[in-house]
Amino acid sequence: MSVKQARRLRRNATRAEKRLCLRLRNRQLAGLKFRRQHPVRKRSVDFFCPEARLAIELDG
Repeated sequence: MSVKQARRLRRNATRAEKRLCLRLRNRQLAGLKFRRQHPVRKRSVDFFCPEARLAIELDG
């Protein structure tokens, strides 16, 4: 996934992604930092926390 594609996905986030993003911002969840539209292998997950090795995909 290219940077350009990741930016497009962030701009066109679903309602669920936007709502979860508000909850995950500024380390509000257990002090963990999440990345949006993070590439994993040849795909992208909606949210990824490298510290916890946790990937969140909301809408498949």
